[in-house]
Amino acid sequence: MNFPPINEQIDLLSRGVEEFVSPERLEEKLKQVEKTSQPLRVKLGADPSRPDLHIGHAVVLRKLRQFQDLGHQAILIIGDFTASIGDPTGRNKTRPSITLEAAREYGQSYLEQAAQVLNQANLEVVHNSEWLNTMNFSEVIKMAAQVTVAQMLERDDFSQRYKGGTPISVHEFLYPLAQAQDSVHLRSDVELGGTDQLFNLLMGRELQKKVGQAPQIIMTLPLLEGTDGVEKMSKSYDNYIGLSDSPEEMFGKILSIPDNMITKYLTLTTNLALEEIKTIESRLLEGANPRDFKRQLGRELVKVYYDEAAGMAAQDAFDKLFIKKDIPDEMPELTFPQSSATTLLTVLDQSGLFASKGEIRRLVKQNAVSIDGEKIGDEYHPFDQAGEYVIKAGKRKFMRIFIS
Repeated sequence: MNFPPINEQIDLLSRGVEEFVSPERLEEKLKQVEKTSQPLRVKLGADPSRPDLHIGHAVVLRKLRQFQDLGHQAILIIGDFTASIGDPTGRNKTRPSITLEAAREYGQSYLEQAAQVLNQANLEVVHNSEWLNTMNFSEVIKMAAQVTVAQMLERDDFSQRYKGGTPISVHEFLYPLAQAQDSVHLRSDVELGGTDQLFNLLMGRELQKKVGQAPQIIMTLPLLEGTDGVEKMSKSYDNYIGLSDSPEEMFGKILSIPDNMITKYLTLTTNLALEEIKTIESRLLEGANPRDFKRQLGRELVKVYYDEAAGMAAQDAFDKLFIKKDIPDEMPELTFPQSSATTLLTVLDQSGLFASKGEIRRLVKQNAVSIDGEKIGDEYHPFDQAGEYVIKAGKRKFMRIFIS
């Protein structure tokens, strides 16, 4: 098989990666691939404790897809056995385990949704219960003997719980070893994971070295904040964009993210060229209107899971529903200078539609003010870009302003 040039592969695979252990070693492995025509074995494990996937989960799935597109062998591990232990990562107490049967059921749902990102024709799917559930006690002891308690306590969550007197069950120490054993069993060349999985991934390297295997390359991807820009994307926080969301839902939710998340979302969730993302970042720093780039982000995201036409249709549907809906034919019109001093608060105050600035602030705080259909939660939102804008405050107050 013909693989792309090594520098092109590394450029693509490095996109969005936070921890990379190590690029030099990956280059060495890719040179070996060129000689032998044997693709890299790239492992991603998922404990399917919840069946619903969102674009935060897709960040690492998309990295696995990039390896597939370059011609390498992707291995998706459904961690039915490890899910039954319960991953202690990031926990301040023992995580409840689930049954093997429930994990397998969730795993099937996970796989069906992951198929929206991965190429199933070039995907090896395995369940780690196939090898972990068959290990006898002496094999488990032998595996555990490879690591010291001091090494385990290097993990922040374990050390914090130990110092704080919070119980740590012995089986939780076995979780990183079980995940590491996956790497040994599958002889993985590369393992992917979130930044919270770095300790577990490094443990895989340790066990591989102990048994004489070449240690795997590690690539971790950032955890994506949700649409609130604060908490990790999660259904429980209601700040998620689901893989099964409609194009209209995806587009609409994207417009609610904070301005400072635009370039991160573009980098981790879309296929837009990095050069163009850097240009957008520069323009934002120069004061360009974030709204236009959020709309571009919305189209690009929809394009990933549907197609370009769906992205444009979602934008048009949003405009019809939220920008043009219930807008009266006649409304107050005012003109203001293009300036960072021309803020939402000053514009609304000068409109004469409100009794006081206090009323305006309450509406903004209640998320009841929008500009061209996009809710604005900052009373000092600047109008420093020339153009025409329709502002809605509350349910019935509208005004059209011209910035020049």
